[in-house]
Amino acid sequence: MSYVPLSGLSLRDIEYVVAVDDLRNFSRAAERCGVSQAGLSEQVRKLELLLDVTLFERSRRHVAPTPDGERLIALGREVLTAARNLLEVARARTGPLEGTLRLGVIPTLGPYYIPGLLPPLRSTYPQLSLRLTEGMTETLVRALRNSELDVALMALPAPSDALESVPLFDEAFLGVFPGSHELNQAPKLTLSQLGRPDLLLLEDGHCLREQALSLCSATARRDEQRLATSLEMLWHMIGAGEGFSLIPQLALRNRADFDDLVTVRPLDEPEARRTIGITWRASDPRASAFRELAAFLRSITPEDCKMCQD
Repeated sequence: MSYVPLSGLSLRDIEYVVAVDDLRNFSRAAERCGVSQAGLSEQVRKLELLLDVTLFERSRRHVAPTPDGERLIALGREVLTAARNLLEVARARTGPLEGTLRLGVIPTLGPYYIPGLLPPLRSTYPQLSLRLTEGMTETLVRALRNSELDVALMALPAPSDALESVPLFDEAFLGVFPGSHELNQAPKLTLSQLGRPDLLLLEDGHCLREQALSLCSATARRDEQRLATSLEMLWHMIGAGEGFSLIPQLALRNRADFDDLVTVRPLDEPEARRTIGITWRASDPRASAFRELAAFLRSITPEDCKMCQD
């Protein structure tokens, strides 16, 4: 094979192309990459000229890869993964728990767990700088597999064989009801009582939604389900009497608002809980260091984190 110079090929340009493919929108891709839309579009065009291939079909309302583009973008993803692995191997030689650690966390955990975790983490790993990203499980898994995140905190099991996970702690679900709800009068609360039409759920993409549906054996049709965009919205809907829901225990800390409007009840069910764990790519050369980090996180209970936050 004859030598082909790579001087015109840039990893950054490949990142631009992959971002456009992920988001199918030049403006959002430019925002993700931290550049102007005009600059990103120009670099994509230059790459197309270099490769002598049209990578995307473009119109005002539609961006999609061409057949040739799909094949080349898939190769570009492999190039970016190899480049990130190169950096990770180099970092592993000088201490993987130093420098920047890109940490993802699901939104039903992050605001209630991370603030209290930061002080002991800084104390134990003073050379570690966290870059935090909040996202739904599917988004975090994709970012891990694409080497855009190093580790993620999420509910287990992680939905990919390419990932390795270590459980950190179990978190109970509690029933939260409007003050006048009939189930407040039940002497004990079981999961079999909760598969009702007034069960409030988070919208698609939240792992908590699927856990609630599974635990409560809810049967309402999708178009009849009442949805909230976040735990905060769920809490306000319950306080307004719109229905009830299951909420993770950590998310109910320091809830002084609506105390006279809602009732929080434990469930008489041992399986009414979720397991939170730390997850990373099984192929990551820093796996042993991530296991060390997992052991440290297991030693810091959520109650310890609460005391640090207080």
